[in-house]
Amino acid sequence: MALSDYVHTFGQHLLLKHGERIHKIALDAGFTCPNRDGTKGIGGCTFCNNVSFSPNGRTPPTTAEQIIKGKRAIFRRTRARKFLAYFQAYTNTYADVQALATMYDEALSEPDMVGLSIGTRPDCVSDAVLDLLQHYRQRGLIVWLELGLQSAFDDTLRRVNRGHGLAEYRDTLLAARARGIQVCAHLIVGLPGETEAHCHTTLDTVLKLGVDGLKLHPLHVVKGTMLANEWRRGEYQPLAVEEYIRIAANLIERTPQDIVYHRVTGTAAEDILLAPAWCASKWNILNGIEFELSRRGTRQGSRAGEIFDS
Repeated sequence: MALSDYVHTFGQHLLLKHGERIHKIALDAGFTCPNRDGTKGIGGCTFCNNVSFSPNGRTPPTTAEQIIKGKRAIFRRTRARKFLAYFQAYTNTYADVQALATMYDEALSEPDMVGLSIGTRPDCVSDAVLDLLQHYRQRGLIVWLELGLQSAFDDTLRRVNRGHGLAEYRDTLLAARARGIQVCAHLIVGLPGETEAHCHTTLDTVLKLGVDGLKLHPLHVVKGTMLANEWRRGEYQPLAVEEYIRIAANLIERTPQDIVYHRVTGTAAEDILLAPAWCASKWNILNGIEFELSRRGTRQGSRAGEIFDS
């Protein structure tokens, strides 16, 4: 058995819909964030690493170089020959729409690129950007807009210095889906001050508003963050691995089967990870979630529509 036997995974979704393996190639196009550059704040979210951020000195390889390297690595692992350009690092709609079109077009001009996945904040997606993404969709390309919500609780978002609330997410989500753009919401499990009940309320809120995909991430503490200072002072305690696996399985069970899970865990590089140590190993968590769903005899959607009972 595999995780895709229990969860509607992104890879399996693409394989069934398009008849072949399609993989994301993560790209860093040198974007910044309004919560870092002073437009909305300085320092970013409390969990976001600042050490690796250098607005004047950060010069990633060209898009073409990143795509060539990514293709080689993915092909060695999976033999996939079709790819999505995944603009992942920082806020990938935070620029003039013409500049964005140039960047996106450059990525799509590379051979075997069949679409885009754009990671961004919900408060940085203008109507002009949505119109641009709609244009790509109308050309027959795969288009996903990935919105970092993290929590549906405004108090939590203020606590982690997110710089936006649920209202901005809702407005952008509805505007995107009205144009036929698929939306993936990013949600974090284990945020400061939140319990499992908060996670279920956030999931219920996202599902009620309507969404096409989800990403789950455990909150981890990395060097160079405000959260690291809170952790050192004993003001924040990360989840144990067993807690995360249990909560993730519970959320998956309550998610309708048609929702695509792009990710059910997240990791950090060992050289910057402070806690919890288990966030350095993706496969242990994926295997743990698979085992937990198998042990229960359930899968995604088994408890869809049920009210969470704490």
